Amino acid sequence: MTPQAVRDLIARSNRLGADPTTTNYAGGNTSAKGTGTDPVTGGPVDLLWVKGSGGDLGTLTETGLAVLRLDRLRALADVYPGVEREDEMVAAFDYCLHGRGGAAPSIDTAMHGLVEAPHVDHLHPDAGIAIACAADGEALTKEIFGDRVVWVPWRRPGFQLGLDIAAVRAADPQAVGVILGGHGITAWGATSEECERNSREIIATAQAAIGSRGAAEPFGPVRPGFEPLPGAERRSRAAALAPVIRGLASTDRRQVGHWTDSDVVLDFLSRDKLEALAALGTSCPDHFLRTKVRPLVLDLPPAAPLEDAVARLRELHAAYREDYRAYYERHATPDSPAMRGADPAIVLVPGVGMFSFGANAQTARVAGEFYVNAINVMRGAEALSTYAPIPESEKFRIEYWALEEAKLARMPKPKPLAARIALVTGGGSGIGRAIAHRLAAEGACVVVADRDAGAAATVAAELGSADVAVPVTVDVTDPGAVAAAVDAAALAFGGVDLVVNNAGLSVSKPLLETTDADWDLQHDVMAKGSFLVSRAAARVMIAQGLGGDLVYIASKNGVFAGPNNVAYGAAKADQAHQVRLLAAELGEHGIRVNGVNPDGVVRGSGIFAGGWGAQRAAVYGVAEEDLGAFYARRTLLKREVLPEHVAAAVFVLTAGELSHTTGLHVPVDAGVAAAFLR
Repeated sequence: MTPQAVRDLIARSNRLGADPTTTNYAGGNTSAKGTGTDPVTGGPVDLLWVKGSGGDLGTLTETGLAVLRLDRLRALADVYPGVEREDEMVAAFDYCLHGRGGAAPSIDTAMHGLVEAPHVDHLHPDAGIAIACAADGEALTKEIFGDRVVWVPWRRPGFQLGLDIAAVRAADPQAVGVILGGHGITAWGATSEECERNSREIIATAQAAIGSRGAAEPFGPVRPGFEPLPGAERRSRAAALAPVIRGLASTDRRQVGHWTDSDVVLDFLSRDKLEALAALGTSCPDHFLRTKVRPLVLDLPPAAPLEDAVARLRELHAAYREDYRAYYERHATPDSPAMRGADPAIVLVPGVGMFSFGANAQTARVAGEFYVNAINVMRGAEALSTYAPIPESEKFRIEYWALEEAKLARMPKPKPLAARIALVTGGGSGIGRAIAHRLAAEGACVVVADRDAGAAATVAAELGSADVAVPVTVDVTDPGAVAAAVDAAALAFGGVDLVVNNAGLSVSKPLLETTDADWDLQHDVMAKGSFLVSRAAARVMIAQGLGGDLVYIASKNGVFAGPNNVAYGAAKADQAHQVRLLAAELGEHGIRVNGVNPDGVVRGSGIFAGGWGAQRAAVYGVAEEDLGAFYARRTLLKREVLPEHVAAAVFVLTAGELSHTTGLHVPVDAGVAAAFLR
């Protein structure tokens, strides 16, 4: 049975973690002390429950808690070898675990165990960090909080910091918490309710001080010409720049992007102090571990010509990489981990917004959220005093901490399509839906494009959150709609790497019954539609400089001359030859173009359900419900082709094992001899 202390801890954690100004995603930790049962003796034992490494307060559950014996944890103070060897203490936590121990203990475990209070919160609130990062933070702490909150100078998280805070608690019984220089806050209480109340008191008092005593324009005046662009123009500019910036940010390893133009961001980017403050970088360890030591800032006004902005971004990126390498070389020791990459995680474009990057969409989004927290911190610090983050050398010690390196090494191996951005047309049903599911399952971010907005939204929701998939409504025969869909991919994830031209329909009629409208419809959707989508996507892929994949879902009918099928078969033949033509043209950009030729996919197919099945069944003289079995009987393998078989072929073509293959058509027809490629 879960102890009441643990239930209270989880509820408190979820409340605190729900507000990004109280603590950031996966940042901070909370704890409770109580009595449990020794699994060996059956007797009582004093325990500490504390949020484990890598967990998130807002979504914390009992499985995310580390559980330690309090007597053993506190006994570590007697064998603590000092700050020069304190990293060894993290491994020692494993010997303090109770039973199976739950989640892995974090570096902050000592803080919670050593402080003599039943409940402890360690949080990263914007207002608290603003005081922690102010040049005169110690004096401000005394002035704002009196003796209820005590200043603790900057110290890297670890066992010694836990001892420091425990000493404050012992020496200042009237104190309810501390401001941790350059870092955040810690509060405590006799009950879970009191602890949360003390945490919120510190945050609210800090917010009130900033609001009532702070400067009116802490970032300085608006720079003329650097005001935000109007909404539609801003979105268009962001879509044009996103692939270029993503390509630059992916120089060392492919990244997913996220764009935000929130009021907080746009205001900061318009102000006189932007470049000076951005150059100082963030301070709280949780911030700069995700945003890097500092952002890249475009130093041109929003109205500058696009080509000038692109050229300047390339210059700034080259300089950023040189500066980052110099930063690494200034501080690295023989024992330091190898440099992980010199590309920016945050790119700030005045008038347009912030582009953030990470190994997946969630990481990219969270990096941006952390930089918004950093903006709030800088605003508060500048309002009360002067923003003074921790020294660069301390940032390096944490960024290249052996414990951080070990945490990275424990991360699971990326999936085959990780950091790839896929656009699937006709993704709202049938083959397209199956392809979208397979690509998402293999790690891709997926843009589900369909003429039916509801179907696209349904499939995107099936795949997961907006960090996994987004829907777009598009008529592939409309160049403007196609361009908007590709722009949506750029704004959602930074660009596009993998396009599946799957949108289609079919009309089965003899030549003499095929109307001009039938012919135009078939060719507009499949031949012209594929051309428009490939053209728009290729522009983005070339701008990114990361290569890419175009996959056409053609048909065995592009090769096999079936009866009563002239419009459909001719349109599929057009698509099939586009594969060859574009493979020849786009190879120099590293863009591979391949096709998949399925036999009739009856089950789960929107085309067959929309009337094509009845038409083809009539041509072959079978009942419509028997059409799938009929197709299977005429194949060499006697197997019916399903949507997931087509999706498997798309995955094989794009997952990397066929990296030297382009201009190929892969039959997925269970063996139709008349459709053999020759």
